[in-house]
Amino acid sequence: QVQLVESGGGLVQDGGSLRLSCAASGGTFGIYSMGWFRQALGKEREFVAALDWRGDSTYYADSVQGRFTISRENTKNMMYLQMNNLNPADTANYYCASVHRNIRGDLRSRNTYTYWGQGTQVTVSS
Repeated sequence: QVQLVESGGGLVQDGGSLRLSCAASGGTFGIYSMGWFRQALGKEREFVAALDWRGDSTYYADSVQGRFTISRENTKNMMYLQMNNLNPADTANYYCASVHRNIRGDLRSRNTYTYWGQGTQVTVSS
């Protein structure tokens, strides 16, 4: 049973930065592709960033391209999302997700993923 736990959320001012972390357990981390999604109040969960299991392909939503960076450290079973130049539109609950490499699908789609964390809240003040 794969378990994912996010951390690093909080309150930040417009233009500030945060780094989110996702700790994985219960599986072989290096054979899972990973993604970040977010859900604002009253809205659908949307794609933010993803990193394939090999770590050689990254994907970003247009809204965060150039501001956010996804990365992973397989030896630590950790995934990260560095968020820079935050603005109030980034306010949301952020979720990490994983899917085994054998499952084919678009890593930009939330329906591709099998495992989800509980989320961590990011609030950017106006």
